[in-house]
Amino acid sequence: MQKKENKAVKPERKPEAEARPWVDEDLQDDTEIRHKDEEDGDWVESGGEEELAHVPYPASRYPVEVMVQRSQDFFSLMNQRRSVRFISPEPVPRQVIDNVIRTAGTAPSGAHTEPWTFVVVSDPEVKHQIRLVVEEEEEVNYRQRMGDKWVSDLQRLRTNWVKQYLDVAPYLVLIFKQTYGIVAGGQKRTHYYNEISVSISCGLLLAALQNAGLVTVTTTPLNCGPQLRLLLGRPANEKLLMLLPVGYPAPDATVPDLTRKPLDDIMVHL
Repeated sequence: MQKKENKAVKPERKPEAEARPWVDEDLQDDTEIRHKDEEDGDWVESGGEEELAHVPYPASRYPVEVMVQRSQDFFSLMNQRRSVRFISPEPVPRQVIDNVIRTAGTAPSGAHTEPWTFVVVSDPEVKHQIRLVVEEEEEVNYRQRMGDKWVSDLQRLRTNWVKQYLDVAPYLVLIFKQTYGIVAGGQKRTHYYNEISVSISCGLLLAALQNAGLVTVTTTPLNCGPQLRLLLGRPANEKLLMLLPVGYPAPDATVPDLTRKPLDDIMVHL
């Protein structure tokens, strides 16, 4: 009897999932699981720090009518916020920038690790180098990476890869998330929920800018992070999350005539 040859059966190849670079590459946060590269270096073990003292909380409590008015006033202020791509070169007081960044730094963070670095750029040459990096990658994004649907969805907002505001705005604020911390002696410290924490701080920063009468446009420069990190001399544990050009609106600034979803569409009350 002829012996049958044993041939390995190759598993059926699954079709590749549609690429979602805005999720799978830029915004994934896997710091809850130790990486292989974390085996290198010395990590601070949890539980080694002294317990923090607790102090009385200085609460402010308002009469109901004052609460209602304050909440309405703040909504009215924030409802005026728009993504503004036409920014004036007029100088902005540095103290204002310092204060809005301080405000962003009040955000909550996992285990109070404060995993954020705000890089403020006002040097014209550095701003121009940032623009060159961003526009080079953004052109590839629009032409190749983003796909027809994404580009089509952006057409009504009249956006493209040309970012002249990166040269014009008096300040560029680049927000980096620290994927882990570095403490005295070079030891590494786990930063829990670092992306969520930094995202919350970005929200406070946007509110602080609006409160100060400044404008910005939130940009997440896809595939620019490593180049910009090296350009700005940031360490390997920092990853770029957001880039904000900051300044006064240009006198002839325009914005899309957008409407926001009504309350019933965004809130479920049980």
